[in-house]
Amino acid sequence: MVCMGNICRSPTAHGVLEKLVADAGLAAQVTVDSAGTHGYHVGEPPDERAQQHAALRGYDLSAQRARRLVARDFEEFDLVLVMDAANEAHARPLCPPGQHHRLLRLTDFCTTVQAYEVPDPYYGGAAGFEQVLDIVEDACRGLLGVLAPATGSRP
Repeated sequence: MVCMGNICRSPTAHGVLEKLVADAGLAAQVTVDSAGTHGYHVGEPPDERAQQHAALRGYDLSAQRARRLVARDFEEFDLVLVMDAANEAHARPLCPPGQHHRLLRLTDFCTTVQAYEVPDPYYGGAAGFEQVLDIVEDACRGLLGVLAPATGSRP
């Protein structure tokens, strides 16, 4: 999961998918991580507002720490899922030749929410963090529907 600073959207997506994967009994087969395209917040925990809103829905983001996306991520992970067009533009140059099929938008997996991007809630209020959760939960459920058959499991 990739956003700009790795303190709002990508940690939220990381926490949501990690819980869905664990609840589906797939934690041994699916590894979830997050990173940012910029190094503004490396080593910092997720934004307190992101943590609070996520906690209200049962997701614990507190153990996560921001890190920067690196080229190796495209080799270590089957998918590198960005939150928006700007993240995609910053991630693409890091993607080694032959690995571009791994770079997708998280919203490509939305099943009920109509969203092309996960909007950045950083400069907004509570409604922005709730909107991020709505989009991310839908996309992660859709993604789990793709991952479960690939692992030979049922979601």
